[in-house]
Amino acid sequence: MYHNPVMLKESVDGLNIKPGGVYVDVTFGGGGHSKAILDRMEGGRLIAFDQDSDALVNAFDDARFTLIHQNFKYLKNFLRLHQASKIDGLIADLGVSSHQFDIPERGFSTRYDGELDARMDKRNERTAATLINTYPLNDLARIFRLYGELKNAYRISKKIVEARTTAPINTVDELKACLAPHAPRHRENKFYAQVFQALRIEVNEELDALESLLKQSVEVLKPGGRLVFLSYHSLEDRLVKNFIKAGNFDGELEKDFYGNIISPLRSLTRKPLIASEDEIETNNRARSAKLRIAIKKDELK
Repeated sequence: MYHNPVMLKESVDGLNIKPGGVYVDVTFGGGGHSKAILDRMEGGRLIAFDQDSDALVNAFDDARFTLIHQNFKYLKNFLRLHQASKIDGLIADLGVSSHQFDIPERGFSTRYDGELDARMDKRNERTAATLINTYPLNDLARIFRLYGELKNAYRISKKIVEARTTAPINTVDELKACLAPHAPRHRENKFYAQVFQALRIEVNEELDALESLLKQSVEVLKPGGRLVFLSYHSLEDRLVKNFIKAGNFDGELEKDFYGNIISPLRSLTRKPLIASEDEIETNNRARSAKLRIAIKKDELK
């Protein structure tokens, strides 16, 4: 079961779909966004990306549709390969799908025991177990601090390094048992979620891939084309927000001689859109979602 797309109407509205346009869904998953886009298109093309082989079974039999089994960080290369080097809009629904969370053997969720995997692309040889059992202490502390935003990152890393000298830590339950003494009382679930988020981001190099996608998206987008990004945690949202605002990832504004901000994009959402209470009630994933929409400026202006 793949997740219900969050803020589906708002996301697809944000693309401002034109007849005959070329659109890209870089996170195909269960195909919810792609189906809604195709339903609104007259002719044109929709190119989708997904690195997870599980998503391939959801592909549509539609002459306008192409599904590419690759990470979206290869956006430009594959659009060129498919004769679609310039596009009218791109949508990205970041993070992990409910499908990935709900399969114990994928190792994304703390709710089930299973192998410490957390790979979005099963062709990737590096798993969460690889990190846990081979990363030096300082590297583990770095990912838990940066990607998990954990204040006790060094202490839990030290505990892992000590524990693995006795036996490898290969499963979800083994890691949770190792870290149990450091889990704050009554906040255990959040603590483990932060640990697993950090591992997942590192295994899949998610933030590097997102930065690459944002840079490439501006290069392939036509003037007047739209970008639609759904993010689910502050690390992703900060990158998207800063890039839309300033054209870079630290948010530092550069201005021309006349005081105009030098950025290829203009935000169409002064504040990120969030899901309604009704949607949150029926789709828990919507609770943390932030939707940002931007338009590429006309380079002649």
